[in-house]
Order: sequence, then structure tokens, then C-alpha cells
Amino acid sequence: MTDLMADRLPLFGFGPAPDRTTFEGWQHWLSTRGTFAPAPRMTAAEHAALSPRARALHDLHRAATHVNLTLQRTPMSDRVAALMDSRMRNNALDLEPGTRDGLMISGGGFQGKTATACDVAAEFEGLWRGLGPQLMPQPVPVPGTRDLLAPVVYCKTPVRATPKGLCQAILDFFGAPHPKTLHLSVRAVRDQLKAHSSAVLVLDDITRLRMHREDDQDTLDLVRDLMDMNVTLVLIGVDIPGSGLLREGRHNRRTGRIVMPGTSRRSFLDEAATQTERRFDLIALDPFDYGTDTGIAAWMSHLAGIEVQLRLLHGHEGMLTGGGMPEYLFARTNGIVGLLKRLIVDGCDHAMRTGAERLTPQLLAEVNIGLGNFPDRDPDAGEIPDIPPATAVPAGPVPGQRRRGRPRNTVFDDHENRASGE
Repeated sequence: MTDLMADRLPLFGFGPAPDRTTFEGWQHWLSTRGTFAPAPRMTAAEHAALSPRARALHDLHRAATHVNLTLQRTPMSDRVAALMDSRMRNNALDLEPGTRDGLMISGGGFQGKTATACDVAAEFEGLWRGLGPQLMPQPVPVPGTRDLLAPVVYCKTPVRATPKGLCQAILDFFGAPHPKTLHLSVRAVRDQLKAHSSAVLVLDDITRLRMHREDDQDTLDLVRDLMDMNVTLVLIGVDIPGSGLLREGRHNRRTGRIVMPGTSRRSFLDEAATQTERRFDLIALDPFDYGTDTGIAAWMSHLAGIEVQLRLLHGHEGMLTGGGMPEYLFARTNGIVGLLKRLIVDGCDHAMRTGAERLTPQLLAEVNIGLGNFPDRDPDAGEIPDIPPATAVPAGPVPGQRRRGRPRNTVFDDHENRASGE
């Protein structure tokens, strides 16, 4: 058993996480995503029978399993994925020169926007590479560029954005040098995208742009210019309609999209903004909703998908979906998938350290959701959400929760404190 556990150590993937903002890092992530092997299931007796070293290795593997929970689809992410996949494919198959319609993905912090977009982009790249040279354009040799095929380019908007800084972020993906002037930088970006047959450009954290800063206004103008480079532009940000990047839109909860209203008054860069609104489709990635039967069913399904991945020794079916646990988890996370994952991961670690080896509302009440280890996120841009405090089991329904039909009939319940015959 010891040798078996030692053989599993390389599967943990120790080492720095792939940097998706470079070509090599993106390719590394593409080749390793979905390859993690979770720890084998064990009973408490089997775990106790291991040697001390094998037990320690198995506990490390269990911890790695909890940290690397599989990304699950949700009704909200399915809507985003369907629209993004359709936009990328249609634009990639369009042989006419001109502007390509883009996509903006809006939502709160830790709601899985980046994970969803990168997952869809990865699927597109796999499909696009598989088409072969007969359908897919090959890299065009351009002086000063590397002979690489890069269907998808992923970049993050700098916290203090400037047009030249954004160009440098794109050039860094290809490992290209930085020209000295903005004009040459924009030309270099255009050459790199063309030379590497790039079909999709993903710009994350776009709402770091602040419209009261002149540099950010110029950077937004550059983003609009990127639409003419024959790539599908995917912008990801927190509350894009309210950020000032575009006119505020009306959120359609039925479709999940943001409907842009028209306006009769002229404003700063009004014509450019109107063109941007027409060329981008804005869709929201919302948190789970606990106010409808459909939303409750989706939440329960998501919890069930997490539950089967956990490797706690005293875990059981219904650990996350039974009793008042679904309501408690929703109250602690507001239905935000990123906060839910952090609570579950930290809760599992606490359960393993204390020997409880199961998750309960009482145990999770001892766990605070801490997000202090994300220095690359900008709180001023809404990238870190408000976190509900750690509380005990709620006495009543979650605030805003709709009652799920009629109360349960308790006639046949076993009330052990009642006298016989009552």
C-alpha cells in the first residue's frame, strides 16, 4: 500500500499553476486540464490500517482532491457557454473582411466567469486545431514572430491600464518584444494575431478600466479597434453595465442577457459607444437563485455533484443535500460558486484535522471564508464579493427564499418523547 500511495504522488501536480497569460502556460493548462486523479475512496477502518506514511500520503491526496474539485456546469454557465461557442464558431468561419461581433460576460466576483470562458475557449481550440490544414488557416510567416499556432489568446487587463500597457499584455502572450511607441505596439499586436492565426482574444478583468481616467478612456478606444483585427473579442468583467464602459442595460432574468436601451441625448464618445453596443452581445453569469423551484433544483444538483467528489471518511449520501444543509450553504455563500468552493474546501480541511471527517452546519460555522490570498484581484472593481458571516444553523428560511409548496405531513413521524397512544 505504501508503494501504491507513493506512485500517486506525481498525480498531485505539485509546482506552480500554469500561467494562462502566456502561450506556453495556456498550452500547459490545455494539456493538463481534466487529468487529475482523485484519491481512492476508503472507509475509516481501511484508513486506520495504513502505515503512518501511507496514511499521510493518502490524506495529502484527499486534500488535493478537495482543492481540485471538477468544474461543474450550471444552467447559468450553460447559457454563457452556448452563446460564446456560437459566436466563436460563426466568426471563425466568416471569410469576409471586417469587424467581428464580440461578446461580453458580466457578473459578480467569484461567480466562475473566467473558469467558464476559458473552458469554452479550450473546447473551441481543440475543435479548431482538429480541423486540419485544409480548413484552418495556418500561421503566416511574419518577421519578428514565432511560428506558433494560437487559436485562442488569453490576457488580463492591467490594473492601471494604458493603451500601450494593454498592447504589451497581448504581446507578452506570444513572448514578443515591446515596441517603443503606441503606434508600433498596435501594429505589432495586429501582426502577432495574424501571424499565429488567432481566432479568439479573451480580455479578462475589463472593468478595471475607469472612465474618469484619460488613459482608461484611450484604452477602451483601443479595445474597440481590436474588433477590426478579424478575431472574436471576449470581454470578461464585474458588472459591466454599471461600470461606465457602456450605457447601463436592463437585465432580462429569463434569458440571462442584458438588453441595451437606446438614447436620444448625445454624450462623450456616444457614437463609439453606440457602435460598441451593436457589436457586442452582453450576457450575465448570475449566482444561484433560491427563490424558485427551478433555482432550488439547480442548487441541489450542484451540491450533489460536489458531494460525490469529497473523500471524507465519514461522508455519506445527503451530506450536502439533506436536512437544512442546502439552506445553510446558500446562506453562507449567497449562491456564489466560488465562495461555495472555498467554504467546502476549508470545511473539508477542518473536518480532517479535527477528526470529524464529515461536513455539518455546526462544523462549517467554525470556518470563515477567507479571500485574502488573491492579490491579483482588484476590490475596487468588484472582483471580491461581500462574504456573509459564519453563523450557526439558520432558525428559519433563507432570507428571500420562497416556500417550497405545502408543509410536509408529519402524522407518521416518530416522536420519541411522546407518551404511548398520543
